[in-house]
Amino acid sequence: MSQAATYLFTLFALVGDRFEDRKDRGATAVEYGLMVGLIAVVIIVAVTALGGQLETLFDNISDRLPSGAAAA
Repeated sequence: MSQAATYLFTLFALVGDRFEDRKDRGATAVEYGLMVGLIAVVIIVAVTALGGQLETLFDNISDRLPSGAAAA
């Protein structure tokens, strides 16, 4: 009987450790997801804020290029 109790206790400890690790991995995945979302928001805001200035810059550059350069 003692051997069976030891086996069950060991099995319970093993399963408990596995579930404990999953909690940490789940929290880490959520944290990474929040970071990726925040980075995406920052990129969208930066592109929106600088979009007009970049368009003007590229228009000025394309106006200064010779007409034959685009065909090459």
